[in-house]
Amino acid sequence: MPPDIAPPLVGTDRVLAVLTELAQHGDGVSLEEMTQAVASPKPTVHRALASLCRFGFAARNGHGRYVLGDEFLRLAFAHHEARPDHLRIAPVLTELARRYGETAHYAVLDGDTVVYRAKVDPPAGALRLTSTVGGRNPVHSTAVGKLLLSYALSDEPAVADWIGDRPLTRRTPHTLTTAEALAADLARIRVAGYAVDDQENEPGIVCVAVPVFMTSPTRPSGAVSVSAPALRTSLETLLAQIPAIRATVEAR
Repeated sequence: MPPDIAPPLVGTDRVLAVLTELAQHGDGVSLEEMTQAVASPKPTVHRALASLCRFGFAARNGHGRYVLGDEFLRLAFAHHEARPDHLRIAPVLTELARRYGETAHYAVLDGDTVVYRAKVDPPAGALRLTSTVGGRNPVHSTAVGKLLLSYALSDEPAVADWIGDRPLTRRTPHTLTTAEALAADLARIRVAGYAVDDQENEPGIVCVAVPVFMTSPTRPSGAVSVSAPALRTSLETLLAQIPAIRATVEAR
C-alpha cells in the first residue's frame, strides 16, 4: 500500500474514529455524513454508532442525527474535575505565556503567603523570572495574593484584624504596608475584578492577576497572573490585555 494512503479502519479503531468525528459535530451528524467522514461502509459505521449508543457515548437527537451521549460527557467532565487544579490550568498558562511572551503563574492562598502551583515561562531566549513552583511570596505584595485576599477580607477592620500586631514587610518602595492602603486596594480589586502588582513585590517586575473559579462560582480556587519586566512589557500594556486574559481563563 502506498505510504500516503491510510490503511482501512477495523474493529475498535473504527469505533474510536467514529467517536472522534462525532465530537466535531455539535449539532449532530447523519449516518451518511459519518460514513463519508470516516471512509467506511455504511453498515460497519452503523454498527460502530450502535455500540456507542449502547454505552451512552452517542445518542440520536430529535432530528435523527447522531450526537455525543450524556454518559460520554459525564465521564469527560468527571475526569476533568478530578484532575489537580494545576494540571487543569496548565493549558491556560501555556497559552498566556505563548501569546504575551511573559511568565504566567497559577497561585493559591495559604495563610499570609501565596504558593505557586504552576508556572509557564516565555519561549527560550526571553528573560525569565526567578519564581518557582512550590515557592511562596507575601500576600500583600503580589497581584495574585491581593486578588485572593480581596475575597477573604471585606473591609478595613477585617484587614486590620488580619494584619494584627505583625508588620507587613516592605519588599520595595511601592509595597502597601498599612491596613488603610491595603484595604483601599482590595476594595478597588473587588470592583475591577483584577489585581495589579506595580513593582510592589520585586523591583522592575509588574504583574496583573485574575481569579480562577474551579470549585465555586463565587469563591476563587486560585488566581492566574501574567508577570513581566517593566522595561520590556509595561503595566499599561498588561492592563490593556485584562479582558483577553480573563476570557482565556474563563474558556479553560
